[in-house]
Amino acid sequence: MRARSNEFHIVTRWNVAATVREVADILADPEHFPRWWGDVYLGIRVLERGDANGEGARVAIRSKGRLPYELNWIATVIESRRPETWTVAAEGDLRGRGVWTLIQRGDDVVVDYDWRVFADRPILRALSPVLGPLFAWNHRWAMARGEDGLKAEVLRRRGGSPHQSGSGEPSSRARSIR
Repeated sequence: MRARSNEFHIVTRWNVAATVREVADILADPEHFPRWWGDVYLGIRVLERGDANGEGARVAIRSKGRLPYELNWIATVIESRRPETWTVAAEGDLRGRGVWTLIQRGDDVVVDYDWRVFADRPILRALSPVLGPLFAWNHRWAMARGEDGLKAEVLRRRGGSPHQSGSGEPSSRARSIR
């Protein structure tokens, strides 16, 4: 079966010097994404808190990448086995699912994000056949900002001195599957 031109499958892998619990606690706290992932998350509004494991949590998101457009969407945790894995459903300008998986490997956490999404905003849907690779690059740029910010946030929460790379180039390993 042929994928639609506005469909994106992007897998991102980060390696973070932290524990699974530290990373899960940060990623389970989207209200603070604008502080440590502010190049991407412009605003978060909590719609529902969810249960003790995070399932049912819903947030309205205003986000952007390096390209000059913003996205408005709602993320809902639809399945959670935190701290190791949880699934988020997206609706709005983006529609689909993302699965976060955290695995402890020595002193590091391997963070995988498997994002299968449709660009449903009309202009993005119309331009995806031509600009799809650019949109995928934009996502990888955004995720690299997340990796840098997450590493800094771990240090900040530990009482250390975080730093941002500021290189503008993606440092995370992400690949597009279209």
